[in-house]
Amino acid sequence: MKFLKKYIGGLFLSARFYFVACFIILLFSVSFFVPELYDPAKTVFLAFVLLTGVDYIFLFLLSKSPAAQRVAPDRLSNGDDNSIEIQVKNNMLFSVEMEIIDELPDQFQKRDWKVKHRFKAREQKNIIYKVRPVERGEYYFGRIILYVKSLLGLLMRRHNIEAEETVPVYPSFLQMRKYELLSQTSIQTEMGNKRMRKIGHSMEFEQIKEYVRGDDIRSVNWKATARKGSLMVNNYTDERSQQVYCIIDKGRLMKMPFSGLTLLDYAINSTLVLANVCLQKQDRVGLMTFANKMGSLLAADRKPIQRENILQLLYNQETAFLESDFEMLYTQIRSRIKHRSLIVLYTNFESMSGLNRQLNYLRSIARHHLLMVVFFENTELHKLSGMEAENLEDVYIKTIAEKFEFEKRLIVKELKKHGILSVLTPPEKLTINAVNKYLELKARQAI
Repeated sequence: MKFLKKYIGGLFLSARFYFVACFIILLFSVSFFVPELYDPAKTVFLAFVLLTGVDYIFLFLLSKSPAAQRVAPDRLSNGDDNSIEIQVKNNMLFSVEMEIIDELPDQFQKRDWKVKHRFKAREQKNIIYKVRPVERGEYYFGRIILYVKSLLGLLMRRHNIEAEETVPVYPSFLQMRKYELLSQTSIQTEMGNKRMRKIGHSMEFEQIKEYVRGDDIRSVNWKATARKGSLMVNNYTDERSQQVYCIIDKGRLMKMPFSGLTLLDYAINSTLVLANVCLQKQDRVGLMTFANKMGSLLAADRKPIQRENILQLLYNQETAFLESDFEMLYTQIRSRIKHRSLIVLYTNFESMSGLNRQLNYLRSIARHHLLMVVFFENTELHKLSGMEAENLEDVYIKTIAEKFEFEKRLIVKELKKHGILSVLTPPEKLTINAVNKYLELKARQAI
């Protein structure tokens, strides 16, 4: 049984084999009517059998199994292009052509991934390809399958390389690295960098130093001046250790998909980036999740390990298909967040009636904290409202889309009327807009 598996189990016939076989059959068929072609047909057939035998000897008796391994990162970044590398080496003493198949995880729903490469004797190649996961969780990679053909190309031998591994997909830590420069004093926009004017000055004391020309005379410390006998001024620095809490709504509205990712995944990716920027600004960052009941809670801190704690907490968050309980959220914020903080609430409102049901709770939160509500534009409605109406049905669809878009703008005005900050953003621009707003508030010393 092992003999058959070793010398026959991996044998496959190539397309070239079938083309030549069909040609020989056609030649024998024609020789029935033209007897002069019978001997050439028989010669071609014998040569075909001989070359097939030679090809078999090259692939099964004289060859060594090729080597292959997959080099994948320890974890993948959700919603981003991640590089996977396959290292393949031809251990044979002659050139071959290989068809390489990597068994990708089920989440990608891709069953036709393969590449073809020609390898010289003893040659090794590194093949790199990209994968873009759109769901968090564990991704199982299977075997690496190699179909090897010699220069004759009549037969193929299959080699199964055991390379099973499970790679976790985390929230987008690649975006976190991408936006690290946003922790500088300038605000990044799509059109370039814009400097923010700082209003007033910080009152966090740093040191007392001697006066030099250009220092603010309003900062003169007269007691220190009297003791020292020369002008001394107080030096201040930017206020630090302010509290920022990112709160993520996991209700049914956050299950809406855009470009393969749900709104919840966009919010999680943005939270990770915003938390990283806050930590670089020396602020304390905390995290809460909620739906119809309270979810995870991470107390605000600014230790370096806080970034990893947030990443691990966000890894397995899932959407609940129920209405979110904002009354419960208000109760939890009042009992758990004792100091005035910047509350960044990632949620979604599709209509004014949806906002009005929760507005009293948002106003109550805003009385004790600086509340910023981040919600999403419906980009599909934007496309519908901008289309050309060609018939009565198109007019109806366009009108309804414009109505819902107008309600989104009304939501922004309603929140502003009650002193609540808001960010209305397309899902793909959520991260940049949320970080920009935080840096703007930081520059204005509004936190």
